[in-house]
Amino acid sequence: MNHKPYKMIAIDVDDTLLNDDMQITAPTKLALTAATERGVIVTLATGRMFASAQNIARQLNMNVPIITYQGSLVKNLLDEKIIYERSVPTDAARYLFEYADKNKLHLQIYYKDELYVKEDNQQIKDYAAMSNIPYIVAEDFASFIAKPLTKMLIIDDPAKLDVIAVELKASLGAALHITKSKANFLEFLHPEGTKGHAVKSLASHYGCDLSQVIAIGDSWNDHEMLEVAGLGVAMENAVVSLKEIADFITRSNNDDGVKHVIDTFVLQN
Repeated sequence: MNHKPYKMIAIDVDDTLLNDDMQITAPTKLALTAATERGVIVTLATGRMFASAQNIARQLNMNVPIITYQGSLVKNLLDEKIIYERSVPTDAARYLFEYADKNKLHLQIYYKDELYVKEDNQQIKDYAAMSNIPYIVAEDFASFIAKPLTKMLIIDDPAKLDVIAVELKASLGAALHITKSKANFLEFLHPEGTKGHAVKSLASHYGCDLSQVIAIGDSWNDHEMLEVAGLGVAMENAVVSLKEIADFITRSNNDDGVKHVIDTFVLQN
């Protein structure tokens, strides 16, 4: 464990900061406020789009850059200045469009912080309800291939996605970062569009050493940031593979796990 005080905390949103009722509890808000009063930079690191993450960050009265789209876009909360940005390489995007079409998969894409789909279906309705974000049904869906897409996402049965992930990793390899944010969401980003790359970029932006960074998460897409942070924390409700690489396992998202980390490592320092 390092002995320098921690200067930055990067926190995943779904199933980490939010409990199962999609709320940030009052005790957790108080702990985050206490940390910022000590000069600690608190940021969110999420697969969500900026508009969706912004709604959550506003509840915390934070004025910092937030890590969105798994790390493909880091943008200031208030003035919306971009700190870091990566887009899906065009050749890989074209391959995914064709693959989804051929295999009749639900593909959704993110361009300029808007969410686009080819057709209105149950997957997008459920997704929009969960993330509290509108979507656009685009008749010219294929025309987006050439545009700088921040993220692409396939929604399907978890077991089916596991098979697809292996297949696409074999085909696209180093051209893409492929990860899951939830069991039924398979996400595709620029190879440097990870939470790990974004945390590094933000730490350097603030002049923090990575040893002074805490990263807290629960899912597959949090691996990279737990690996680069001085203190990598997995939630009690995290996937097993994340717990295996964590330096510390905190309480669950329904038991103020984020507050427990701040109490233990920041406020007690």
